[in-house]
Amino acid sequence: MTWTVAINGGDIPVQTDEGSSRTVVILAHGAGSHMDQKTVVWLAGLLREVGAQVVRFNFLYRTLGRGVPDRMPVLMNTYRAVAESVRNRLNPQRLILAGHSMGGRVASMIEAEGQTADGLLLFGYPLHPPNQPEKLRVVHLAAIRTPTLQLNGTEDPLCTRELMDQAVATLDPSIWRLHWIEHADHSYGVRKASGRTQADVGREIVSVLESSGSLGTR
Repeated sequence: MTWTVAINGGDIPVQTDEGSSRTVVILAHGAGSHMDQKTVVWLAGLLREVGAQVVRFNFLYRTLGRGVPDRMPVLMNTYRAVAESVRNRLNPQRLILAGHSMGGRVASMIEAEGQTADGLLLFGYPLHPPNQPEKLRVVHLAAIRTPTLQLNGTEDPLCTRELMDQAVATLDPSIWRLHWIEHADHSYGVRKASGRTQADVGREIVSVLESSGSLGTR
């Protein structure tokens, strides 16, 4: 199923699976990505494995053919408009805001302003820009009251493990769960020398999603 959502500046495409589920996950793409990029499509497939219906969309800048992301208020308003449209069209019992990299950051900032969803799912949260660990994106995290599951790779250059662990140590453990995926990079790729494959990573992500109960699909 596909449709468009009108926002200030243009119409953005939205796509979801055929069929329905009591849990709908809106999966937003990263800064240099789009809704059909391979990592986004791969993550969507993993979410479907655990019984979720997945919605993907493009942020406005991608729809307009630009490479530079919109400012955060525009990104947040776009995501909110998609979420409202999803509620109206699909009427899910549970709505999960999710995203890879920047898409997850946008979702987290929405939830920091007040809980709007039943869960928050962060794939590859971009704690800081590449090679700039001093520019931490953590100030808003403590304000989030939405149950959150974060999955980051230990080799992610946008999320230094020591710094992320320090930030999570200050958060409410009943709200925030962080799972580290050994040897995985920002897009969950793994080097051959690690002895792991991306299929192994995919199985681990599915296992964590199932055991966490965060999607409420079982």
